[in-house]
Amino acid sequence: MSSIIQLLPDHVANQIAAGEVVQRPASVVKELMENAVDAKATDIKLIIKDAGKALVQVIDNGGGMSITDARLCFERHATSKIRLAEDLFSLGTKGFRGEALASIAAIAHVEMKTKQEQDELGTQIVIEGSKFVSQEAAVLPKGTSFAVKNLFFNIPARRNFLKSDTVEYRHIVDEFQRVALAHPTIHFTFYHNGSEMFNLPSSTLRQRVVNVFAGKTNEKIVPVQEDTDIVTIQGFVSKPEFAKKSRGEQFFFVNDRFIKSGYLHHAIMAAYDGILKDGAQPSYFLYLTVPPNTIDINIHPTKTEIKFDDEHAMYAILRASIKHSLGQFNIAPVLDFDRDANLDTPYSFKDLGGATPTIQVDRTFNPFSDDKINKHYAGGGGGGNVSYKKTASTANWESLYVGLDKEEEFVATSGIEFESEMVTGSLFNDGEIEQTVQNTYQIHRKYIVSPIKSGMVIVDQQRAHQRVLYEQFLTNMTVNQASSQQLLFPLELYFSTTEMELIADLKLSLVNTGFIFDDSYGEHVVINGIPVNVVESEVSILLEQLLSDLQDGIPENSFSQNDSIAKSMSRSLAVKTGTSLTIKEQENLVNGLFACKEPNVSPFQKPTFITMRVEDIDKKFAV
Repeated sequence: MSSIIQLLPDHVANQIAAGEVVQRPASVVKELMENAVDAKATDIKLIIKDAGKALVQVIDNGGGMSITDARLCFERHATSKIRLAEDLFSLGTKGFRGEALASIAAIAHVEMKTKQEQDELGTQIVIEGSKFVSQEAAVLPKGTSFAVKNLFFNIPARRNFLKSDTVEYRHIVDEFQRVALAHPTIHFTFYHNGSEMFNLPSSTLRQRVVNVFAGKTNEKIVPVQEDTDIVTIQGFVSKPEFAKKSRGEQFFFVNDRFIKSGYLHHAIMAAYDGILKDGAQPSYFLYLTVPPNTIDINIHPTKTEIKFDDEHAMYAILRASIKHSLGQFNIAPVLDFDRDANLDTPYSFKDLGGATPTIQVDRTFNPFSDDKINKHYAGGGGGGNVSYKKTASTANWESLYVGLDKEEEFVATSGIEFESEMVTGSLFNDGEIEQTVQNTYQIHRKYIVSPIKSGMVIVDQQRAHQRVLYEQFLTNMTVNQASSQQLLFPLELYFSTTEMELIADLKLSLVNTGFIFDDSYGEHVVINGIPVNVVESEVSILLEQLLSDLQDGIPENSFSQNDSIAKSMSRSLAVKTGTSLTIKEQENLVNGLFACKEPNVSPFQKPTFITMRVEDIDKKFAV
């Protein structure tokens, strides 16, 4: 019987490996930028077109490669980072698998230009689907340039699997930010479709964080610094009042490598315990430096998860350092045993008792006596050299009462008319008190019970309000007849660069809901008007929730986009469980719900009410 097991051809093996290494254009960005960092580049440029589907190019001024290395780097398992298996436990570089370039070359058109500083000429190589098309010498500057074009050109199924340009672009920005934040001393530049998106010069750690996220980031963060034998921690955490609903701006770096760790995230949340609102997420940018032999970074294909030798100690140190930082900058309450020496009692007065003040009263003083007044205010009263003289108008005060007879002590009131209030109705009708019929009742500040002919209806107040607001917003955006309330003072809100781009894409839909935008700048947006059912204090929360809900991408279809915005806004503005409603508010909510086109379910397909018939209640009491 012939054998059925055979070796795969190299191009097939490379395509299979590409499934793990290259999931989307952002994966190519990550691999190429990490290679540029490993090449000790001080200036790295990232150029993309059509969200990386048409072009991903990384240009660096690093060490470059020789002719042999330039050809060999596209072979599988070819790497300059490790030699022995033991090297995996002492890694100080990014890429080390040796599969990245081979995998990328298997599914795209790749053009590489590289030159070492001591060489006169560089090398230019063109590869299409693992096939070498050309290799020739060229006059090039020092460094390396990788241009990856037409990603997944030979795997149409994978290309169709890619999301919209907005989603893919956001993934690329995420990877760019992770590499840029890990290396603040390198100058990074990012271009998308010919427009400069980021220009991050070499700077300090704090400046790099501020340059990446713009806005008022510098005012929102406080430093964290801790040095122990196990780990050295430095970085920044946000103040509790600037916590967000989403978990976007949260970064862990271990030995300059971005990682994800739910365990360490829990340590940070424990440090913020008691000073954060429910559901709020703090921002943090933390850099952990540990001995390379105490971690294992080879446990996940994307190398974003690592294993620590002593996770419990890491948890405790991280939690304590953040708690200390929050207390040090008077953000969290702490016990302070330091006293101000200026508030202490002077030594010479230590044993002296307080003297009881004496009070002197001049019992002969008469304020209506002429000589007493002049004597008192002329300086005898201690008020300065001020003298008062009777004026002619006050000297003859007796003349004011001339003509009044002492016998006429009472005034006749018979001719005086008093203004009376008009009685519009009687408080009592036929001897009985008028009673208003209450048609709704609130239970546990969550449900509204209203009687109906066949029994009663129980309404979930939060879901019902979501349905009412959802249809209102959707109607306003469709008909373009939203009502707005003008703000006396314009509202300025600051967002990061990526969030500002999302708001620019959503601007037209937000205007249709009732927002009035004055102008948008690079770091903030100015709002002059808001929808009538939105409170000014809720605007920032509303937009923040909207950006969080749409962080995975804005639907390209206009109706789907309006639907997503209406859902997000209704979720943010709906009355929450635990809110007490007046009888009028309860009735308006119930009436508004049953006036909707689809009152049965909320915008998120959850039931808004249930009905109970009298027969069902009778069965509960049946013996």
